[in-house]
Amino acid sequence: MSHPLARHAKGGSSAPPRSNAVVGVLAFAGIVVSLMQTLVIPIVPELPRYLDASPSNAAWAITATLLAAAVATPVVGRLGDMFGKRRMLLVSVVLLVSGSVVCALSDSLVPMIVGRTLQGLSAAVVPLGISIMRDVLPAERLAGSTALMSASLGVGGALGLPAAAFIADRYDWHALFWISAALGVAALALLVLIVPESKVRTGGSFDLVGSLGLSAALVSLLLAVSKGGDWGWTSGTTLGLFAAAVLVFLLWGRYELRTAQPLVDLRTTARRQVLFTNLASVALGFSMFAMSLVLPQVLQLPEQTGYGLGKSMLAVGLILAPQGLVMMAMSAVSAGLTKAKGPKVTLMIGAVVVAAGYGLSIVLMSEVWHIVLVACVIGGGVGFAYGAMPALIMGAVPASETAAANSLNTLMRSMGTSFASALAGVILAQMTTGFGGHALPSENGFKTVMAIGAGAALLAFFLASFLPHRQATPEPDQPAEAAAGPAEISGAHS
Repeated sequence: MSHPLARHAKGGSSAPPRSNAVVGVLAFAGIVVSLMQTLVIPIVPELPRYLDASPSNAAWAITATLLAAAVATPVVGRLGDMFGKRRMLLVSVVLLVSGSVVCALSDSLVPMIVGRTLQGLSAAVVPLGISIMRDVLPAERLAGSTALMSASLGVGGALGLPAAAFIADRYDWHALFWISAALGVAALALLVLIVPESKVRTGGSFDLVGSLGLSAALVSLLLAVSKGGDWGWTSGTTLGLFAAAVLVFLLWGRYELRTAQPLVDLRTTARRQVLFTNLASVALGFSMFAMSLVLPQVLQLPEQTGYGLGKSMLAVGLILAPQGLVMMAMSAVSAGLTKAKGPKVTLMIGAVVVAAGYGLSIVLMSEVWHIVLVACVIGGGVGFAYGAMPALIMGAVPASETAAANSLNTLMRSMGTSFASALAGVILAQMTTGFGGHALPSENGFKTVMAIGAGAALLAFFLASFLPHRQATPEPDQPAEAAAGPAEISGAHS
């Protein structure tokens, strides 16, 4: 299969971008989008009352975002390669703002689900931002900048939790979404003013059949994973969705291999460097989310249980916030190590650090400072690992496929978090202890989930060991300016 040749957008000047400003604005946009993921956590227990809905129906406000993000990430990434990464980045932020406004005006379930779906459609901002950096930044700035952009997914989530808890505790819950909309508008204005459009384009036609097939497969799989606990893991609905996902994935893969301009270039994805980076991303996404499911619960459970620490949601957010700062700091260290030793080494070290953090949690989870230490060690390892992934992906794909390849990698991380949520839910539902007439997750249940998180990080280390010692290079069917380094920048902000 031939790769479509990169073409350049017409017009514009070749003046170098204001690199620091471009990086800062793109990272800010990534943080704003990741905030959307944690925005509703403080109000989840109250959503049924706010929306006059049953708990199972109110949960769709979370599930809808997950499904929309899974569908949008690969599709928008491909559209960015075809029609302009900055253009699709702006569209994504507009969807975030629109969804936030709809949620802010909602008092019932249906408009809330619509708004959360629109918010989920903005999930491609981070991979698009990484891809723009490849095209417009000087080569010496690329490793550090993409590491920071990649880490923004975790940074926004960590910093957003205490802010959201503070707002929800003191103001009407709609304020959360008005603030999200305001941040989105600020990000949109900065993107328009500062970030240039990349000239690297693939052109060609959009693979509508492939996008519909992938969307159907992802929705079937993630619905089964996210709702299986409610519906029953052996229910006909859950098993039917799993079977449908397998069948549609197989048919979709066959179609993608035969079409001239596929949504996902499976031959590129099967290259060793891309394949094992994506597999390690699933494992690390799983590992990172295991911590997010356990530590807040341990902090909030009553002290009378013997292992809970009895903290408020606001206190939980403040206790866990330092991990976001550590993650951001480690992204810079990750970039330096990648330059010196290569992204494979950086990814493997990050995975080991994450596993060590989970190992600490097995024996250190009885004091607040224990939780801070564990969260910061795991966050530091995630900052290392997530910073290396864009370098590995971009070292193995042509510039004209950067957005699609980075979007697929982001999707793999999200799949890992979904699997972690499902498995942890099963474990914590089975390993319980009685307290005040209610069944609560037991201490051993929490430790089991953390141990599995450590195992997932070690699996990521093992998978990363199969990566080539030297980065693969894009196939030589790209023009030199598209494959060899940063592209010339268009001065037009259209």
